[in-house]
Amino acid sequence: MAVTYYLAVDIGASSGRHILSHLADGRIEMEEVYRFYNGNDIQNGHRVWDTERLFSEIVTGMKRCAEIGKIPASMGIDTWAVDYVLLDESDRRIGPCYAYRDGRTEGMDGEVYKCVPQSELYARTGIQKAIFNTVYQLMADKQQEPERLEKAQSFLMVPDYLHFLLTGVKKQEYTNATTTQLVSCTTNEWDRELIARLGYPDRLFGEISMPGTVVGNLLPEIREQVGYDLTVILPATHDTGSAVMSVPSNAEDVLYISSGTWSLLGCELLKADASPAAEAANFTNEGGYDHRYRFLKNIMGLWMIQSVRKELEEGWSYPGRQEGEDYGFARLCDMAALEDIDSLVDANDERFLAPASMIGEVQAACRESGQAVPETPWQVARVIYRSLAACYKKAVEEVERLTGRHYDAINIVGGGSNARWLNELTAQVTGRTVLAGPGEATAIGNLGAQMIACGAFPGLKEFRNCVFGSFGVKTYQN
Repeated sequence: MAVTYYLAVDIGASSGRHILSHLADGRIEMEEVYRFYNGNDIQNGHRVWDTERLFSEIVTGMKRCAEIGKIPASMGIDTWAVDYVLLDESDRRIGPCYAYRDGRTEGMDGEVYKCVPQSELYARTGIQKAIFNTVYQLMADKQQEPERLEKAQSFLMVPDYLHFLLTGVKKQEYTNATTTQLVSCTTNEWDRELIARLGYPDRLFGEISMPGTVVGNLLPEIREQVGYDLTVILPATHDTGSAVMSVPSNAEDVLYISSGTWSLLGCELLKADASPAAEAANFTNEGGYDHRYRFLKNIMGLWMIQSVRKELEEGWSYPGRQEGEDYGFARLCDMAALEDIDSLVDANDERFLAPASMIGEVQAACRESGQAVPETPWQVARVIYRSLAACYKKAVEEVERLTGRHYDAINIVGGGSNARWLNELTAQVTGRTVLAGPGEATAIGNLGAQMIACGAFPGLKEFRNCVFGSFGVKTYQN
């Protein structure tokens, strides 16, 4: 029998990958066929995404599928949230695609609250305040570059834009749309009254499409470049939405951490909790597959370790540095376990969002609080990992208080599930059993939405059962 292949293009803040998958003997088989770099560029003093380069890499990875003789029947793209592209009447991009870590949103929260009070904004959308949310980015457009919104005829989140470049079809996908903080958490549609009060053009906000929706086939010129045609299907285009789809459990009360550049800790709810208590705890209700709500807290996550590794590879000097030293994530984690420094920082402090030097910022935070200052990479890593575990503990206690549920275990999915000592630490500090894996959670969830749409699985429950049977988990006892 002919094998049906599915292609997930999973693009994170530091890299992208093309993952091909098929079903064999009831198991999900996967292979990485292409990987590429991603990161912010600096343009006119702003952090931006090079969407043309990203799209070129997507096409290159699609060509690779043809080269190895494995033609996918469908594909979907997921990325990070909140960032977007504006198009004019001729579908040309207006200005850059700003990156969420850019400083242009400074002070824009105050401008938004002149139109809609902060508490009302949360009650309407259920989305936690983060200064990079799309609602503040659009206010930066309105205040700083009003011509962008005046010219704009289309508004597409980054994965929506990439799907448009493939197919010529514009879809605004639900899970990513909710991160704009402009979608009602009761109707799951754009909050038109809110948009009007903020002064954003209503024409930019069209029909919202759910994961599993068919976008279309490839444009003729793309077909010619890659050598085949396929059907583009919307996954949960927000990478966390895809990752949570692949949590390998169908239990009623499941606590998860989607561990990557960000650590997203929470549970699934069938009804959003936009209460004052949830707002005070800074929990968010992001849209999930099948209109489930991802009730979770954003924690700074492995961005801190990624930044440290980058500085080390660029030559950060420290006592005893040796030529050719291994600064891979696994070694940083393993070596951190052997150190004895017990300093902690608040991993959620905005000072760690985009510092000039992450190492310097961690050292400064320890110094300012009168704690021992880490001097080696392994000490810096230990401070970060222990600080993340402390944030996890606090967030677990908060989610239990808000939901009235008790969780005996934490399911950790995503790249961070491979950090053995962090998993051990999380189990120890939270007092919960940690179930780690799968590591490629986002790509697996992306593939799952396609497979369900194509009839390979009846629904989410069956897909999650297959994820557990295909990849299993590693258990860490408290």
